Amino acid sequence: MPRLFVKDFTDTGWADPDRARDLARQYCERLEAGDILFFPACPFPFPEPNRQALLAHRQSGLKYHKNVSYQPLTGVVRGMSAAEGAEVEELRRILSEYSDAVVGFVDTFLAPYAGRYKLDFASYRPVEEEGRPMSLHKRNDLLHVDAFPNRPTAGGRILRVFTNLNPTKTRDWIVTDGFDRLAEQYAQQAGLPKYARQARSPVSRMLRRLAAAPFRAVGKLKGMPTAYDRFMQRFHNFLKENAAFQRDCPKEAIEFPPGSTWLVYTDYVPHAVLRGQFALEQTFIVHPEGLVKPELAPIRILERLGGTRLAA
Repeated sequence: MPRLFVKDFTDTGWADPDRARDLARQYCERLEAGDILFFPACPFPFPEPNRQALLAHRQSGLKYHKNVSYQPLTGVVRGMSAAEGAEVEELRRILSEYSDAVVGFVDTFLAPYAGRYKLDFASYRPVEEEGRPMSLHKRNDLLHVDAFPNRPTAGGRILRVFTNLNPTKTRDWIVTDGFDRLAEQYAQQAGLPKYARQARSPVSRMLRRLAAAPFRAVGKLKGMPTAYDRFMQRFHNFLKENAAFQRDCPKEAIEFPPGSTWLVYTDYVPHAVLRGQFALEQTFIVHPEGLVKPELAPIRILERLGGTRLAA
């Protein structure tokens, strides 16, 4: 799984503006094909006082959940307990500024995506990943591809931008073969034929709409999960449950240094986080029609394997 060092774009923009359009498209293609785009230094503005404020919370006794999430469209912050109002407001401000900076960066660096994505959650990850007690399906240290149980994408791709805030320690990942190879090897075993049959069945679609209606009514479900969304959630769990896969698959270790930023389609690149503390992240759901190489998207791979549309 290549880690591509980006050297021709910095926090001041493109080194060669005349080639900006072609370069932006090339980087979109590399991302969609499974590359991780890596910046040794943050390629967008993130003020040092904001970083220091986040790191200072480790001394304050403030209690966090696994992640602190921020919804840019509503300004809602979740995941803090025993927090004073001023602390919540400070974190909201910092996450808002980070989210805005990442959006501006993506709209320029990955210009073909501008206006063709849904802005999803930003998050702050203040807890050390190594040794954290979590249930099997919530463990970050097991290789997996991302799927959101309460936020179906209907085939949109999950693009994530990460920044390691830790001043002294790396954030350590392992990755393995991309989604295309994993799907060929494991999709049938994980139940793809069942989800393909459901996608072809009007009765099944009607029953699922009826079953989902109460959850949508109270805001616990954003949109109607398609057969694709249900399979991707199953595949996420299947990979974490599969001890032989976790043990025997080829692995590449990546250490993201302090201050670095990286971009990756986490629905395509199977990844696990082994250790690291203090990171920021912003998620985008890139619409299928916004992709440069839509044939590489997980939904298209699964539709070829399953012989039917999965998000009709």
